[in-house]
Amino acid sequence: MAIICPSVTAFTKQDYEVQLNRVVPLSQRIHIDLMDGRLTTTISPTLEEIWWPAGLQIDIHVMYEQPLAMLDAIISKKPSLVVFHAEAEGDFSEFLKRLKAEGIKVGLAILERTQITQIITVVPKLDHVLIFSGHLGHFGGIADLDLLQKVKTLKANYPNIEVGWDGGINDMNVRALIDGGVDVLNTGGFIQKSDNPAHAYATLKRVAEHKDDDD
Repeated sequence: MAIICPSVTAFTKQDYEVQLNRVVPLSQRIHIDLMDGRLTTTISPTLEEIWWPAGLQIDIHVMYEQPLAMLDAIISKKPSLVVFHAEAEGDFSEFLKRLKAEGIKVGLAILERTQITQIITVVPKLDHVLIFSGHLGHFGGIADLDLLQKVKTLKANYPNIEVGWDGGINDMNVRALIDGGVDVLNTGGFIQKSDNPAHAYATLKRVAEHKDDDD
């Protein structure tokens, strides 16, 4: 069954805490974005400033140009999954080896310009591939459903790989994304910007579970 995974994309420590507290009651799995102002145009709180309650499954999306430089700090946080970018700099094999040794799952994110053929040989080493659609480091992206072709290609070659989607998810397209093979739907603005985040999350859950939204 597809997972609705609320996202935290914050630019200040205070906003991080507000966003995190907004979604902690909703889901056991939360997606946290970290931005360095180089791979992205935005900067998040530092690894030293972020936190989360014990017992949660945390996916860290590392939007860093040089993620290896922060690897020790990332590992110290003990997330469940770390997703870095194919467009980043550094030695993928070192990243993979260090995280796996710590029992942390590894994912690779690809921007719209990056093709599956460019990463297909490393997919067997991964736990997760994240298809990104939108404006990196911001809420409010647009879900380009043409990118589902990437999901189709991934699943055709590696049917057991967990595929995530980040960007523009809402109640009007979540069904198409799930039907297209997406396993984890990292949802930011639709939940965080809602007047009723719990209702927004529940709406997506009902669609994901083939239930009608009668509210």
